[in-house]
Amino acid sequence: MRITQKTLQKMRDTGEKISALTCYDASFASLLENSGVDILLVGDSLGNVLQGEKTTLSVTLDDMLYHTGCVARGSRKAFIMADMPFGTSQVSPENTFENAAELISAGASMVKIEGGRVMAETIKFLSLRGIPVCAHIGLMPQSVHMLGGYKVQGKSTNQANQLMEDAIILEEAGAGMLLMEAIPAILAKKITKKLVIPTIGIGAGVDCDAQVLVLYDILGIYSGTKSKSKFIKNFMDGAGSINEAVENYVKEVKSKKFPKSEHGF
Repeated sequence: MRITQKTLQKMRDTGEKISALTCYDASFASLLENSGVDILLVGDSLGNVLQGEKTTLSVTLDDMLYHTGCVARGSRKAFIMADMPFGTSQVSPENTFENAAELISAGASMVKIEGGRVMAETIKFLSLRGIPVCAHIGLMPQSVHMLGGYKVQGKSTNQANQLMEDAIILEEAGAGMLLMEAIPAILAKKITKKLVIPTIGIGAGVDCDAQVLVLYDILGIYSGTKSKSKFIKNFMDGAGSINEAVENYVKEVKSKKFPKSEHGF
């Protein structure tokens, strides 16, 4: 039986950590879920690691539909989350719904949308119409040009307050999960305690309910288009196989051994 949003909420409520990795194809979908990964994120990071692009901005809805379908066909148990690529959620709520519905039809259990409170109306529109949404705040790769690069967010008091307010507003709008990327661990902890929904961290400290990394990063495969981030750990070190590396990642997430302070901000 496939993991559901209700399953993930129960894990959060009982204090069980949730493991997530990006996934782009059927073979890895099967390997990851058999190694214990709870969430397969079909990320627009495929623009970096598969297509060799410097940003995620060129990834299309057709790209995401193709890879979401591949992951769905290769998995039986894992919860599947799919990124809404640039330009598909920054439109009207009605058009965003049409785009999100295609991803759900392709096999996603939930879509992920980047943006703070400005996306609240859209998230409410989708959630009221049966499309589960994971909101994404902090470092948002689709806004890289506005942010001036891949920089840690929420370091100042004003930024931290805004992110806290955004998180509350997005939960109230109907977001079923919240991903926080590259923000101070102490801020992520405060947001996680404030919310009821599960939080997912990437470079956001150990106190988030879930952890996610790019699959290729934990396997030590770094695309020439991007540098290694501080929050990455190579789980192939000391592992005899890819399966063992993924299993070690899951174990460290579940036991709160990863991430350590050295992987955060």
